[in-house]
Amino acid sequence: QVQLVESGGGLVQPGGSLRLSCVASGSIFRINAMGWYRQAPGKQRELVATITSGGSTNYADSVKGRFTISRDNAENMVYLEMNSLKPEDTAVYYCNAKIVVRGTYNAPDYWGKGTLVTVSS
Repeated sequence: QVQLVESGGGLVQPGGSLRLSCVASGSIFRINAMGWYRQAPGKQRELVATITSGGSTNYADSVKGRFTISRDNAENMVYLEMNSLKPEDTAVYYCNAKIVVRGTYNAPDYWGKGTLVTVSS
């Protein structure tokens, strides 16, 4: 019923920038919080940044000042602008959204399949 699809990953040199995008589609009544998580090889998935429907944001300490999350409520999209990338930012980045499906009342988590970001020279 609901899909999240990420795009924008790729290979970038240290110090470079990338912009990730995620679009939600399907039988959507309302999207509450949206966010980005990442999972590096051999590590657990971790929060990168979240944004509420009203625009309040939250960032992991490791990305504060370098990454910016934003969203377009009309288009059901969330973005992650990543600057000053470091090798330790290498990971699969996953889009997350808490979505109320039409005809329901709860807002469970939905996940995209992920997009790979590799920071390497």
